[in-house]
Amino acid sequence: MPPLSAEDRARRIKVLVFDVDGVLTDGQIIVVPEPSTRTAADPIGSGVEVKGFSAHDGLGISLARLGGLRVGIITKRQSQTVALRARDLKIEFLYQGQAHKRHAAEEIAAKAGITLDEMAYVGDDIVDLPVMRLCGLAVASANARPQCKAEAHYITPNPGGHGAGRDAIDFILAAQGSLDRCIEQYLDADNPAAASADVGSGNM
Repeated sequence: MPPLSAEDRARRIKVLVFDVDGVLTDGQIIVVPEPSTRTAADPIGSGVEVKGFSAHDGLGISLARLGGLRVGIITKRQSQTVALRARDLKIEFLYQGQAHKRHAAEEIAAKAGITLDEMAYVGDDIVDLPVMRLCGLAVASANARPQCKAEAHYITPNPGGHGAGRDAIDFILAAQGSLDRCIEQYLDADNPAAASADVGSGNM
């Protein structure tokens, strides 16, 4: 039997999971110190982590929901910024602090009632390889490390933080034959499904 094409794999996808740094962002981690947190016992103190997200990805997540996809995030870091963005995007599955991501992927599949063949994962670095090797559709962002690109079924045209997430969504929905329908549904101001699928207005 010939190997499945990326499009064949995409047609089976029911859950789409993203890494964050380098996929939903450009990978930069900006830390702003909070001088008020410095003490004699802790002269360094703490800081606020700042990340830049793409609005294209956010709207894409609305389209994904209209297409019947369920969406999740698995990331190695712990970040309030990610928690806020996930809330704004109405992310169903959020796993932070995952040094080994395979367990989280298996747990998402169990919660969603799907097989791992029905999961797509978008990654950019070697920490993502265990899930990329496990899932039905492995996607690497354009800026991904060579090891990830070598094992990906699809590589996004755009890099992380600049529409890579939207590329993955568009590819899956197009393969499933629902992209144009989802766009028209989203543009229909009278469609209650579109309002329900839409992301927050940014009042975080």
